[in-house]
Amino acid sequence: MRCGAKCFQVTIDKDEEKLLKRVVARTPAEARKRIRNEFGTEVQIVSVREEKGR
Repeated sequence: MRCGAKCFQVTIDKDEEKLLKRVVARTPAEARKRIRNEFGTEVQIVSVREEKGR
């Protein structure tokens, strides 16, 4: 884990189903970037939320 990194929950629509993915990143924008690198640019990102209490 990098300095200043947080855990984000990213909800995405892929192939007509919703997936919940955990991503370690510094900012929500970086979390979106990591999801796009993993699933491709055609995936629809619904929400990015910081996990609290971890």
